[in-house]
Parts: sequence; C-alpha cells; structure tokens
Amino acid sequence: MAREFRTVGVVGLGTMGAGIVEVFARNGLDVIAAEVDAAAVERGKAHLETSTRRAIERGKLTEEQAGELLGRITTTTSLADLAPCDLVVEAVPESLQLKASVFAEVDKHVGPETILASNTSSLSVTELSVRTARPGKVVGMHFFNPAPVQKLVELVRTVVTEPDVVEDLQAFAATLDKVPVVIGDRAGFIANALLFGYLNHAARMYESRYASREDLDAAMRYGCGYPMGPLALLDLIGLDTAYEILETMYAQSRNLMHAPAPVFKQMITAGLLGRKSGRGFYTYEKPHSSKVVPDALTPGSVVPEDVPTRDVQRVGVVGTGTMASGIVQVFAQAGFDVVVRGRSDSKVEASVGGIRKALDKAVVRGKLTEDERDATLGRITGTTSLEDFADVDLVVEAIAEELEVKRAVFGALDEICKPGAILATTTSSLPVVECAAATTRPADVIGLHFFNPAPVMKLVEVVSTISTAPEVAATALALCQKIKKVPVSCGDRAGFIVNALLFPYLNDAVKMLEAHYATADDIDAAMKTGCALPMGPFELLDVVGLDVSLAIERSLFSEFRQSGFAPAPLLEHLVTAGRLGRKTGQGFRDYTSR
Repeated sequence: MAREFRTVGVVGLGTMGAGIVEVFARNGLDVIAAEVDAAAVERGKAHLETSTRRAIERGKLTEEQAGELLGRITTTTSLADLAPCDLVVEAVPESLQLKASVFAEVDKHVGPETILASNTSSLSVTELSVRTARPGKVVGMHFFNPAPVQKLVELVRTVVTEPDVVEDLQAFAATLDKVPVVIGDRAGFIANALLFGYLNHAARMYESRYASREDLDAAMRYGCGYPMGPLALLDLIGLDTAYEILETMYAQSRNLMHAPAPVFKQMITAGLLGRKSGRGFYTYEKPHSSKVVPDALTPGSVVPEDVPTRDVQRVGVVGTGTMASGIVQVFAQAGFDVVVRGRSDSKVEASVGGIRKALDKAVVRGKLTEDERDATLGRITGTTSLEDFADVDLVVEAIAEELEVKRAVFGALDEICKPGAILATTTSSLPVVECAAATTRPADVIGLHFFNPAPVMKLVEVVSTISTAPEVAATALALCQKIKKVPVSCGDRAGFIVNALLFPYLNDAVKMLEAHYATADDIDAAMKTGCALPMGPFELLDVVGLDVSLAIERSLFSEFRQSGFAPAPLLEHLVTAGRLGRKTGQGFRDYTSR
C-alpha cells in the first residue's frame, strides 16, 4: 500500500513555490506554505491569487473552486508549523547552503516518516540529504514552470533513498495528474542536462556572430517545431539562472558543452537578465513583460535594403527524390517555371507523378483549386539533360549527400549555365564551399537548405560561403520570401544552424541512455512533457535514421573537434548492427511488431 499524503508543506512562495502550492491545493490537499517573513508571504499570496484569477478567466476554475482551493492553504513564517506534514517540498532559490539550512531546520520539526523533497533543478540532492537525520527519506521532486500547467515531475533518487519512498512519490505524482520520471542524482537531471547544453551552444553561436538572434530562434522554431527559440527561452528562464545551472553541470561533467558561454557573465554583469529585467538577448516592453520591442539590433528587413537582387524567373532542379520533387512543387506553386532533371525518363515521370498526387490531395482538402493545380503542373518541364538548364536563372541541386557527385554536377552546371545564374545546393551537412570550388564562379554559389517535406516545412537555411556575393545572398533571401518560406542566414559551417544545435542534443540523449541513467521512454517523456518538444530525442532519431544522424554527428565532430560532439558509441553500434530506425523496423525501438 502506497502511503497517503494528506497534509503537505512547501517552503518558498516565489513563482515556483506558489505554483507547487496551487498544484497540491487543486488536488484537495491541505497545504502549509512557509516563507521567510510576512512581506514574502504576502507576495506569495499575490502569486496564488493572480494564478487562480487567471484560471477563472480561462474557465479552468469556478469562483467557488478557487475559493475552496485558497481555503486549503495556510501560510506561516515559522518552519515549526510544518510539523503535521507528510511531505515537505523545498522551493527556495538555487543556493546549496540556503537549501541545506532549510532541510536541516525542517528535519527537526517534522515526524520521522515525513518525506523531504527538493525542487532543485540542478543541485545535488545527495548533498542536501546528508544535512538531515533522514537521508533515506530525501528526494528531488523537480516540478517545471509553471507548475499548475506543466505535466513533468522529475523524481530524483540518491544512492541512499529508500525504494518505497520513490515508489510512493511516483504514485502520488500520478494522482496530481503529473508525468513522473525516476532518475539518479546527476546535475541537470534529464530535461535540464539535455536542454542547457543546447541553449549554451546557441548562446555561443550568437556570441560568435555566426547568426543573428532572430535567425537562431526562427531556425529552431520553424526547422524543428520547437515552441520557442533558444535565446527567447533563455530570456524567459533568466540568464542568471541559466548561468548557475550550467556552472553546476560543468563542475560535475567537465564537458565543455556545459561551460557557460562568456556572453552570459557579460550580460549578467550588465544587468541584462532576460524578461525579468526587461532586457536580455531581446528588449522587452517592461520588466517581466513577454512583449518584445525593437532595439538597436532589430533588423529592418529580411533582405538587406542596400544590396541589389538578381531577377529570377526560371528555375532548374537537379534530382527526382523526395526533397527535389518537393522543391519543384514549391517553386511551381509560387509561379516560377521549373525544369526538373532526372537520370532517366522514368525517374522524371515518377517525380512529376508524385507532385501531381500531392496537388490532387491539396485539391481534395480544399487547399488548391483545380485550375491552380493545372497551372502549377503546366509550369513544370521534365528533362534528362543538364543542357536544358542553359537559360535558367537559378539551379537547385538536390541529389545524394555525396561530395564528389555534387562537385561533378556543379562543374557541369558551371559550363552550361548562363553568366549570372545562381547555383545552389540543398546539402544539410557538406561544405557549400566545396561545391563552389568546383566552378569558375564561386561568387554565384550558395546553400539553400530546405527541410523535409519541402512543401510543408517553412524553414530554409541560406548558407553563404566566404566567396558568395552579397547580391546572391540577398536574391536567395528574397526568393525564399516569394515562395512563402522563412529564410535564415548563416555561414558555411558543419550543420549550419539547425543540425549544429539539434544533433549534439540528440547525441547527449544517447549518451544518457548509454550510461543507464534513464530509459529511452523516460527521456522522451521528459523532453516532450517538460520542454514541450514535438518529439522525444529517440523518437526523432528513429524517424531521421540512425545512419543519417551518425553521418551528421561525425561531420560536426570532424569540424569542431570537441569531445562533446563525438558520436556516442551506442549510436555507432546500432548503425553497425543495421538498426537504422523506422526505415529498417528497428532502431532505439522495435517497430516490426507494430
């Protein structure tokens, strides 16, 4: 029988603590909430009243339910008043000494069977447990902000936590309508350990001026479906909080991926803490506001106003695979005449046939009229000869990710295409400059990295090499807008923006699994539930393909030479074993029986 929790205590009534109090009270529990002084208690009450008022306005609570909820909460400034509690959750600021002193004091006043839990997001729960006389009854209970909304709770066991304590809290968390995942005591636990490496990497990209803050955030929102871009998320979390979490993680892991980017310390020193101070990576209307206002770094337009663009009317696409066909469809639907080149008539016919099917579906769904479908198909011409690209204004190469094959195509296009024609590659991981070097017109070569499926995905990474002419980049940006895509600009570096941020995070998840720290299901649940990501890392790896993922991770490691980028051995072993994900029926999960 799992133990019953009827009266619970919460120490700390800041945003997080007040949210945890609300979760408990909403579920019919009597809550004793402790703060350091009367003023802090009043601030905590204000948090609770604001939150419940918002819930009433959104129809989530009635006035009567809100009144009952608040009636179940008792506030105090004395930790001795926590004596009747079956469980006490500490939610004070992230200071080991402060938390330890709270635990030591609470330990004196509560019964011997009372469980003590810390809401820490990064500190050692073991360190806290040894400050008490009951280390076996101390756990981490990490709620996510805002606690009444976020489903994930990380339950952190130490090496001395009693097994029944964890089991009881698991069952208890489920009664609160939360998704509990049980893990060991390691800096960052699951969600933060994976999230903050990614956020830190994004901050380094910004610091090195590899891409603008707007482009970094747009890349991850439109390329990965993330609810927020990394820099906007850092502003929400608070740069000081992010710095402390990264410092804690680095002290334990010594992984350079966790060493806080210097820009954090500079911004914190200048008082730029994010939304709470009104300025961080972005500028906000006022402190604690979510409304971004223009500042000196806000771009006037996507396309530079002082750079001329070239006229593009006719487009050539090399390739007939899924990506190439999607790009042909995108340009043809946007009103461009498109020539698609395949290695054989049958491949060209199959490509155009696939586009026709996609357009027919759009007609059935009411997204297109029959006339629009026919007009789109009428703008597509198939060929097996590169010579038919002699009069196009832009060529997009979308063939296999093999550098020598791409270089051969670019060499041939260089001889065939007219002067001023732009030559673009859709590569996701190979150096664009290598394609440019195969031509006598490197200034006319650029990367246009579409995402799959091209007709659906909004993002295009516009990749300029050291030789790309400014007007070629400007033309590419303008073209992306014409075809209703969201372009982001970046330099010619392995992974560009999206893959360079995404795949180290996926690799870290594999290393976490490899270390038996948590199961694939718990890691996926943590990232989907705690960070609102559309897919967990292992779901995503199996969809992308483990062989494709490994190739990208190897290219990142080859370029950056950081140990944190080295592919996880488990990933290498799965690829060697032929477990490549959904396409082979087995990857991190088995799909053959589904």
